[in-house]
Amino acid sequence: MNGTALQDRPSASASWRIALPHSAAAVPVARALVRTALAELEHGADSDTAELLTAELVANAVEHTAGETPIELVVELLPGGCQVEVHDPDPAPPGNLTVPDQREPDPWQEHGRGLLLIRALSSSCGHRATESGKAVWFRLPSVPQQRRPV
Repeated sequence: MNGTALQDRPSASASWRIALPHSAAAVPVARALVRTALAELEHGADSDTAELLTAELVANAVEHTAGETPIELVVELLPGGCQVEVHDPDPAPPGNLTVPDQREPDPWQEHGRGLLLIRALSSSCGHRATESGKAVWFRLPSVPQQRRPV
């Protein structure tokens, strides 16, 4: 795991939970929910990074799990940032999320960089088993007020 354990997180000040279709159509819906959640409350987390990482998690859930079972997006605003989770029906861990791959990504391949981005851009990330599969998550810290775009 990259950072603080999931059990150690503070209580959320606001949260959203939504079922998404098990299709590529879920990606823009998930991005929009994260953007709206962070903008409506004028939350300090970087929404561009949150959207990018959310898109990676949702796309991975859709691509790497079989069936029609909806995936679930959970967005939590925390006192020091935000946490985004994507729940899917496959209990298998998500590749090399918490243990970096020793090989460099092939620059000519379309795939293979999503988990690298999540590890590199989040303050922490990980996965956990759920009753119906797994949840893969990342956290982003709040951006200091003086560095936020106007």
